[in-house]
Amino acid sequence: MGALSRIAYLTGEYPRATDTFIQREVAALRTLGHEVLTCSIRQTGPEHHVGPEQRAEAARTFHVLKAAKAPAHLFRCHWRFLRNNPGRYAAALKLALATSPGGIKNTLYQLFYFAEAAVLGAHLQDNEVTHLHNHIAKSSCSVAMLMSEMTGIPFSFTLHGPDIFFAPEHWRLDKKIEKATFVACISHFCRAQAMSFSDREHWSKLHIVHCGIDPDRYADDVTPTPNTLLFVGRLASVKGLPILLQAMVDLPDLRLTVVGDGPDREALQTEARDLGLATRVDFVGYKSQDDVARFLKSHAIFVLPSFAEGVPVVLMEAMATARPVITTRIAGIPELVEDGVSGLLVAPGDVGALKAAIAELTSDPNRAETMGQAGRAKVRQDYVAEKEAAWLSDILTGYANEAPPLDLRPEAEA
Repeated sequence: MGALSRIAYLTGEYPRATDTFIQREVAALRTLGHEVLTCSIRQTGPEHHVGPEQRAEAARTFHVLKAAKAPAHLFRCHWRFLRNNPGRYAAALKLALATSPGGIKNTLYQLFYFAEAAVLGAHLQDNEVTHLHNHIAKSSCSVAMLMSEMTGIPFSFTLHGPDIFFAPEHWRLDKKIEKATFVACISHFCRAQAMSFSDREHWSKLHIVHCGIDPDRYADDVTPTPNTLLFVGRLASVKGLPILLQAMVDLPDLRLTVVGDGPDREALQTEARDLGLATRVDFVGYKSQDDVARFLKSHAIFVLPSFAEGVPVVLMEAMATARPVITTRIAGIPELVEDGVSGLLVAPGDVGALKAAIAELTSDPNRAETMGQAGRAKVRQDYVAEKEAAWLSDILTGYANEAPPLDLRPEAEA
């Protein structure tokens, strides 16, 4: 691995059922020979750990807040950096205050991030970590940036969206891009947003690294039950599920299974009853990855009517199962789903368009099957976790050896 020996991963909550793509990336990097330590700001509850692999990951993950809540340990961590390099310590504190969005509450949060940065930095130094990679560019990335300023350990991060793009000034995306060694952007759309909020001199370190899946997990061909729709996602307004429920009213021969949970679950179940859909819509809650794979195989069409997304991993999973997808024409989704080829794209919030797309595919099973096969081919070409991790490994190693890659993506996929 050249100059890169031991790296660490950080995110706000790890592991958890909704972010299994991060766990896959970590596992793939380990397979490639990297020693990867996992860190999480908060400790996730057991309800987020689906299966033995996630429980094992949770058990060996370092939890920053938990460690920071021990006053003596917190003091020792800060004293270490203040004593050993007061200049770096002061620079990190200055950076924390300079990147505050303003106001007492936000400034206090910045000081919390600064406090956590010392705890994280001490843990990384004690474990001889040479590089930190962060997922999600919000609070955990703030901690990563301040840690790097305090310790000199370089950091990078994966930029997802969409929420970070709603408040880039609040989260000082510009400064994080400036301070990072490189940024992994999950799509061309994501990279374009990063370019919009950063100085041109930093554009060359914005690389496209897709989130990926293991297509073989979804390779078994199973005949789905006709006239069945599947939704998988967090039950929150941004996922657009009310639009799908309204579309279902005029599609009486169809059944819908809703996999997931969230703050709007009770309201959505009530709405389904009020619309007369109680016997045709099943809310089944969170499910393991194996269960989700089984649902994908048993249902005919996958529908995700979101208002805002990055590039949803669950769409990749549906396409790998050779299921046609119906989703919205937003953000990076058109880079994954080609309208009319691997699925149908509709305008977000348009009940009529969504209803028409569902009716179109349910009335033409042959076309649906052709789309499903096209989707499977697309995922196998561009969204395989092992391939994406290998590309990320090349980027990590290249920057560590002061020979960063010049391409946004490997040449074969440019």
